[in-house]
Amino acid sequence: MPTELGEYLRACRARISAEQAGIPSSGHRRVPGLRREELATLAGVSSDYIVRLEQGRVKSASPAILSALARALNLRPDEEEYLRQCAAGADYAASRARSSAPRRQRVSPATQLLLDSLTGVPALVLGRRMDVLAWNSLGAALITDFGKLPPERRNLIWLTFLDPDVRGLYARWGTVARECVAYLRMDAGRYPEDPELARLVGELSMKDADFRRWWSTHQVRAQHYGRKDFVHATAGELSLDFQVLDVRGTVDQTLLVYTAEPDSRSAQALAFLAGWAPAKQPAPQG
Repeated sequence: MPTELGEYLRACRARISAEQAGIPSSGHRRVPGLRREELATLAGVSSDYIVRLEQGRVKSASPAILSALARALNLRPDEEEYLRQCAAGADYAASRARSSAPRRQRVSPATQLLLDSLTGVPALVLGRRMDVLAWNSLGAALITDFGKLPPERRNLIWLTFLDPDVRGLYARWGTVARECVAYLRMDAGRYPEDPELARLVGELSMKDADFRRWWSTHQVRAQHYGRKDFVHATAGELSLDFQVLDVRGTVDQTLLVYTAEPDSRSAQALAFLAGWAPAKQPAPQG
């Protein structure tokens, strides 16, 4: 029976060309990407082993073999982490479940105080599945008024795909949306048995063809840093850098902070938005 590991390996093979893997081209290829036997040669295993891995007939793969596969496929560190999560299967999921946070995550008063103290930058605290657990006034002014949303709709991925206002906020929506899918796929590797995640994926797959197509590519990415371009109804165009930082002492909570280059047009727009933003209201608990 096909497994997540098998599907991920096939997707990774399809994304890398023979030339990228250092294999001389041998003319026309019927399908893109590496053949099983080519991956096997690069990783130092048999072709039959690759077949059994992709068919879910290998109970476990050694760390050395997984490292060899990651090198052969030119995987980034976060992609290799996902590969290992897939290979660990049920045992990994069980260990993560034992250390997981409650279904309804909450931020500590100290973290909320930190958020409210960040008056010059938009900031959010994200939980599992990119649920928005807390925010400051400027974060709400930039993205949306999270306090007016029911708790089940305070999710950046759901909003990016299914909320027209948030969807229209991103100047390069396709790039942002594909990254969101890759972030969510990474979360699915950490918690493959999460029913809330399964419901989210099911709803998005049913309601948005782009999400359904991108989810099937098995792209993964860890959140670290980057830049997003916004077209804001009040502040106009903004180009903001973002960083994602772990909240120490918590499980699966990260601090997302947006900043603008000093003295830039975006910095001026952000300052204008900060002056316009209403005082933050406590979110209704649910």
